[in-house]
Amino acid sequence: MDLTKPSELKRLLQAHGMTLSKRFGQNFLVERVHLERVVETARVGPDDLVLEVGPGAGTLTLELARRARRVATVELDRGLLPVLAEVLLPFSNTSVTQADALKLDLSAFVTEQFGQGTRPSQVKVVANIPYNITSPLLVQFLEVKPPFASITLMVQKEVADRLRARPGEDAYGSITVFAQFYAEVSVAGIVPRGAFFPPPKVDSAVLHLVPRAAPPVDIPSEAVFFAVSRAAFGQRRKTLWNALTNSPKLSFDRDTVANSLTAAGIDGQRRGETLSLEEIAAIARTLPFDKGESGRVE
Repeated sequence: MDLTKPSELKRLLQAHGMTLSKRFGQNFLVERVHLERVVETARVGPDDLVLEVGPGAGTLTLELARRARRVATVELDRGLLPVLAEVLLPFSNTSVTQADALKLDLSAFVTEQFGQGTRPSQVKVVANIPYNITSPLLVQFLEVKPPFASITLMVQKEVADRLRARPGEDAYGSITVFAQFYAEVSVAGIVPRGAFFPPPKVDSAVLHLVPRAAPPVDIPSEAVFFAVSRAAFGQRRKTLWNALTNSPKLSFDRDTVANSLTAAGIDGQRRGETLSLEEIAAIARTLPFDKGESGRVE
């Protein structure tokens, strides 16, 4: 079965009375060169355990099953379950769980699917994820402890541009900082919208993330680091000094912020979007946060 052939994919879906759902963001990859790029970027081999979210009709799942030791998939759309059952029938190394991935405890799911004692660090995430849940799903993948071995995703090109952006670029923002704090980020290639059925309205990209074993900068805590990051990016048109002083996410007076910036060696007239991870960390180290200060990316 070759689901990269639109005619074969249509036949399969029609045989199960399946219509595509905009609600679930269903766009199926139908060009083999891009499909193989995803699997090759993830370096899936015979010893690998793979987690896939949003398998759709199973186009990517088939390639993963042919190469990996075991593949566990999570699909929200109940209507696709009989489709996946037919597609994956020849493969005993696959499982399909009907669930909302955003509501799963991924660490517990890994243990359940791959066996007691299996940790996320032994699992590769490979997926063509629904674009309407890209950001929350990415946050969930990156916050898993211990981290996954790697995360390879098909995402909107705009999202990939944001995640690999550099300080001072228009695409650079708090989600950039979040991703680059937790992982090394790279883009393996661009995938045109015509490579999908039905074609989406945007181009895509193959995003590859390798989670870091330890933070890339010296910070008092992740909560404090991200509190500063969100405050710095919260008012992009303001100077850094004003953004930090007026942020509802922080509660420091103007003198405290000014003294912190001086101690960190950072000009308060700069904009938050020019800050590197190290500079955000420097501010986090000099602001007098309470030990109980908490926060997370939004």
